[in-house]
Amino acid sequence: MSFDRSLKIAPSILSADFANFGQEIEAVEAQGADWIHVDVMDGHFVPNLTFGPPLCKAIRRHIKTVMDVHLMIAPVEPYIEAFADAGADVLTAHLEAGPHIHRTLQAIRGAGCKAGLALNPGTPVEALDYLLDMVDLVCVMTVNPGFGGQKFIHSQIAKVEKLRAMIGDRPVHIEIDGGITPETAPLMRAAGADVLVAGSAVFKGGSVQDPAPYGQNIRAIRTSCDTLV
Repeated sequence: MSFDRSLKIAPSILSADFANFGQEIEAVEAQGADWIHVDVMDGHFVPNLTFGPPLCKAIRRHIKTVMDVHLMIAPVEPYIEAFADAGADVLTAHLEAGPHIHRTLQAIRGAGCKAGLALNPGTPVEALDYLLDMVDLVCVMTVNPGFGGQKFIHSQIAKVEKLRAMIGDRPVHIEIDGGITPETAPLMRAAGADVLVAGSAVFKGGSVQDPAPYGQNIRAIRTSCDTLV
């Protein structure tokens, strides 16, 4: 998994057909997805319950690109090894999920994964001042975590601009999670993001039997960013 700042579209399987995850992943990758985003929620840190390590392990063999696992759980540490063993390439923990985030990031890297750090909308970017050299990715939540299909929070654009300046020439990805559409994607790309998570915006209108809309949706997001000067 080499580093570059080219635009990457990461469809969230939270919006896929749960009965056909393997085929959905293969279909969306064939239609142009760069990464596959897996939203792990525990019903405690966020008000929803989704997937665990066994599901990640089951879908790993279907993923040819990058398995991007977003841990919306607390505590994080007891589960790092399990998700790493399940094949995660990137493991992202929330800064708000525990009091010892530096230790969490050390553990993620120690398990052989790229370390991601997510920030909720109300968390200031200054909280990263002493953590940027510990991370490979920062995920800026542009909705409140827990559910797909929420409305994009525009105040996060300024946060991403500030984050991009803080990162400088460090090899750290800026990922955006929440409310990404062809309308909001160019705003975040212009602010400095290079990984865009999209759920309903990618999966709407398509299916395993008719995956062409997945490609159309991915291209619409990508093209909206390509128009930036």
